[in-house]
Amino acid sequence: MERVVVGMSGGVDSSVAAYLLKKQGYDVIGITMQIWQDEDVCSMEEKGGCCGLSAVEDARRVAAVLDIPYYVMNFKREFKENVIDYFVSEYLQARTPNPCIACNRYVKWEALLKRSLDIGADYIATGHYASIEKLPNGRYTIKKSVTQAKDQTYALYNLTQHQLSHTLMPVGDYPKDVIREIAREQGLPVANKPDSQEICFVSDNDYAGYITNYLKEQSDGKGNSGDLLQLVNNGLTPGNFVDTEGKVIGRHEGLIHYTIGQRKGLGIAMGYPVFVVELRPETNEVVIGNGKSVLSDRLYAKHLNFMSIEDLDGELEVEAKIRYSHKGAKARIKKTGQDELICVFEEPQRAITPGQAVVFYQGDYILGGGTIIK
Repeated sequence: MERVVVGMSGGVDSSVAAYLLKKQGYDVIGITMQIWQDEDVCSMEEKGGCCGLSAVEDARRVAAVLDIPYYVMNFKREFKENVIDYFVSEYLQARTPNPCIACNRYVKWEALLKRSLDIGADYIATGHYASIEKLPNGRYTIKKSVTQAKDQTYALYNLTQHQLSHTLMPVGDYPKDVIREIAREQGLPVANKPDSQEICFVSDNDYAGYITNYLKEQSDGKGNSGDLLQLVNNGLTPGNFVDTEGKVIGRHEGLIHYTIGQRKGLGIAMGYPVFVVELRPETNEVVIGNGKSVLSDRLYAKHLNFMSIEDLDGELEVEAKIRYSHKGAKARIKKTGQDELICVFEEPQRAITPGQAVVFYQGDYILGGGTIIK
């Protein structure tokens, strides 16, 4: 009997994933990843979500109903280094990160898979709305969920072939309402639990406030390197709003408060709608422009990862998705270096944001993706 470790977040999706795999005949072990940091215990207890303390109790109750072994594993160090530190560093460098993608790649897969294989498991499994397929060319890739509204493939683009070959995603074949119905039929206590939405370690959705407090805690009594101080000064120090011609039109609160395409909270009256067009850490400026200024027909990406193909050779037509909520748009991609490519869209896209992922699809399958640099 093949053994699978299911990452149980305490939500309905991972709970039903565990049920479906047990029904299919796997030897199922439930695991909740302890990733909250000590100083965040109270806030995460209140907020819940995929990594709060309440997740442990919910997952434990589900495991009892399913009659499967259940454990809590400590991944605090991996989470801090690969997710929180990355999140803060990216904002300080005027980029807008996606911490859930980093968490998937380096914590939920790399760290959890290693420990799972070490204890004799054949696979890990999650409750993501996606599915894994092995293509005729021998490569593994991820296929979109049957329900577009819940499709989570965008956040999984950077998994490796090794990780994909040891992963199961049974929920991707079902719509959300069916998953909840299965949970109710099996008497799972989380059948009606709401989905978590915000970034789990920023309980109040105040990214700038979180970063400010985090930097204070990290620096207390430790001192800072010159490089870190420069990043902090760029991110937290007020500076100038400028228009696209370079004219100063106001003062901003610090670069970490803004992201490309942002309209609300700027405090600038121009007589017409204005948006954040660019963040300039080298001069500590936030560039403001009209709606047309946030449109662009191309982007450059690095840190590439390909799934359905081994590498990009020549030019390819794809559907490119530039953020989780983006519907995707037709584009052509071509490498401009060993680990860099250019993506040119048929139609200009709004608010292409450095730090976010761009994910390329051919049909329902992920071709690959990378991190937007400009």
